[in-house]
Amino acid sequence: MTQMQMARNNIVSEEMRICALGEGVPVEVIMEKLANGQAVIPKNRLHNISKPKVIGSNFSVKVNANIGTSFGYSSLKEELEKLNVALSAGADSVMVLSTWGNLSEMRRIIVENSPVPVGSVPIYDSAVKAYEEGKNVIDFSEKDFIDMVYAHAKDGIDFMTIHVGITKDVLKKLKDSKRILKIVSRGGAIIAGWMIKNNRENPFYEHFDEILDIAAEFDITLSLGDGMRPGAVVDATDPQQLEELFVMSQLVDRAREKGVQVMLEGPGHVPLNEIETNVKLMKKIGKGAPIFLLGPLPTDRGVGHDHIVSAVGAAFAAYHGCDFICYVTPAEHVALPDVEDVKYGVIASKIAAVIADVARGNKKALELEHQMALARARFDWNKMFELAIHSEDAKKKLKSRPYESEGCSMCGPFCAIKVTKDFSEGKITVMM
Repeated sequence: MTQMQMARNNIVSEEMRICALGEGVPVEVIMEKLANGQAVIPKNRLHNISKPKVIGSNFSVKVNANIGTSFGYSSLKEELEKLNVALSAGADSVMVLSTWGNLSEMRRIIVENSPVPVGSVPIYDSAVKAYEEGKNVIDFSEKDFIDMVYAHAKDGIDFMTIHVGITKDVLKKLKDSKRILKIVSRGGAIIAGWMIKNNRENPFYEHFDEILDIAAEFDITLSLGDGMRPGAVVDATDPQQLEELFVMSQLVDRAREKGVQVMLEGPGHVPLNEIETNVKLMKKIGKGAPIFLLGPLPTDRGVGHDHIVSAVGAAFAAYHGCDFICYVTPAEHVALPDVEDVKYGVIASKIAAVIADVARGNKKALELEHQMALARARFDWNKMFELAIHSEDAKKKLKSRPYESEGCSMCGPFCAIKVTKDFSEGKITVMM
């Protein structure tokens, strides 16, 4: 049985127990959300996860880190370094989005070394295979779509992005749309190209029942990919994006009928004033399914610093109901991320997630803020670093410009906390 089916049958899995402990809630809360599809626990039967995560309504916001190779940059050693730095920075999951090298071997090794859920995009493999055979990236058979999904399932992948919402009806309206950037989803563009060349319906859509059977067999969470997501803030919340969302709404029902866990992916580039609308619309149309957003980025002009742009959008989106943040690195839109990019992408997104958790009144997040306030009042640096989202850089800053007394070199003897503390403890006397 899948996690959803177990919850519906009042069976408590080990993953549910671990997630309940981590969230600080009764396991019955986890089971209720799993049973009605408002939460998922991505966990392939073949993947031995020690740190399962529950993603969904009323739970802490989770962060995903994308790693993977690209043409001309293919190193398993570097990908393992990316995995480790993502985990140390606090990533709740990783996605292996490699498009070069031995993809299956790399996927299996990442899965073997990851204590958290691992995701993938199977359509990439079909495109890479075609390219390596000297063909166009869209020259592969309909059967290849299903075969790649099954191959990823056997490799232990816990959640998969399936660009199933791009139907012929959705695609035919794109040509005459007012979009500046027609399609920015890599998987979406590959599928759209295949559909146009073959004059056929999206195979993922036509064979969705077969994909559901595979997902149920391995208990894979399906992430319904937004192939029509806007790639620029000026294209946000347009008819193409919304039409695909309505298609995915129907597919959510079909997945739940088979006991398959499902979540919805959402737009990556959205002005700040439209983020709340997008999130609430996705929740309503998606019938409460967990939402997985790339960013979103509320400006396209932060090139080279898009992890900061993304953190702003992600905090706002998560406050309004986004459950799962896909990080954006400083290299987004300009280069394949390196290990340092991965680190700072995760840190930025974790900060956004914590901001949202605090604003949403998450009890665990609020208790940690209370502990941090006490540590700051006591100048307890060790406790502050222990509670910090990521303390490595903070420790370096403290040591770089030391201050011998209580406090730090920012204010020195004029530290407001120090002055107030001394007065409260009677160390400052009142002149008569």
